[in-house]
Amino acid sequence: MKRANKGAQPEGNGQPPAEFVEKRPPAKGNPVQTTVTGTQRPEAASSGLDRVREAAKRDKERRFTNLLHHVTVERLHTAYRGLNPKAASGVDEVTWQEYGEGLDERLAVLHDQIQSVTYRARPSKRVWIPKGDGKKRPIGIAALEDKIVQQALAEVLQSIYEEDFLGFSYGFRPGRSQHKALDAIYVAITQRKVSWVLDADIRSFYDSLDHQWLMKFVEHRIADQRMLRLIRKFLRAGVSEDGKWSKTVVGTPQGAVISSLLANIYLHYVLDLWVNRWRDHRARGEVYIVRYADDFVMGFQYRSDARMFQIELAERLAKFGLELHQDKTRLIEFGRFAASNRRERGERKPETFDFLGFTHICARKRKGGDFALRRKTISKRLSPCLTPRKTTSI
Repeated sequence: MKRANKGAQPEGNGQPPAEFVEKRPPAKGNPVQTTVTGTQRPEAASSGLDRVREAAKRDKERRFTNLLHHVTVERLHTAYRGLNPKAASGVDEVTWQEYGEGLDERLAVLHDQIQSVTYRARPSKRVWIPKGDGKKRPIGIAALEDKIVQQALAEVLQSIYEEDFLGFSYGFRPGRSQHKALDAIYVAITQRKVSWVLDADIRSFYDSLDHQWLMKFVEHRIADQRMLRLIRKFLRAGVSEDGKWSKTVVGTPQGAVISSLLANIYLHYVLDLWVNRWRDHRARGEVYIVRYADDFVMGFQYRSDARMFQIELAERLAKFGLELHQDKTRLIEFGRFAASNRRERGERKPETFDFLGFTHICARKRKGGDFALRRKTISKRLSPCLTPRKTTSI
């Protein structure tokens, strides 16, 4: 069974199948984050996108030429109501409550600007938030009106791309969550033939995303020039930090509403489709992948497959302006037989890996001594155990 992560039927809620997800008790402290971008919509406006969705499902080669009219006033209303009222304001310094004053008039004007292609995206306000390793990560905060437009735009685009995205992609998608991604990891490691884990990290993914490649990927499905122009406006809006504007020629602000969807589109073409082909035509054994946005973990039956994949993955990413973080990408022996195999070779117990806020550990059940996958919440404090390990030599 070389073909992994292959769901056959939609789930009961109508969403695409989530591979290897079984109903298990969640890990203690497991973060609940079902991230849905722009999925709330009035029933009156749903039929139009339903037709788009059906057309996308029917014809995987179809390019859509008339989409922007689906960004209606009603959809903008829904997008506004779906925003976090307490979120920080962008460069416009307009809060959710302030924009709500005279909302109907504001959205009518906004709708006219979008449809006449006169809408102008504002730069994102850059702020820095601390990471677990003591460094800081840049986050882009969009202006309130940009958030509304991006939310509505994402909903329209999702009606197409949710028919294309593969089941092992869990981040920022309707009906998907960190819970399901973690459960997929659990089932792959405990019930499939996984003896090696590739814990991969793409260096500064959101800052490295190539605009030209992204637009080429989007144009595989989208031929509406007004829609494409609107996406380019958000990509080129730039960032503002301490009142100074800077141009963006690569990357998309992490934290922006549209960024998560664009990131999934980028990695769908760069990584997901390629992984599917690779394990069908290159792998000798079973191969599994679980991806949440730009974080992904892979399980391999054979070390030779894992070693070859790691080399070819680096080459694949380089073609599209991306690279693996060498200090954070690790190939480790992991799974049901890892501890015993390492013990026979006189080696220490299996290494651990971190994914979605949890450290994953090879363990044994108290009764019977069978293999168990244990998870514990990653400590927020900076400590030696959180120092990234070097990449396993290949």
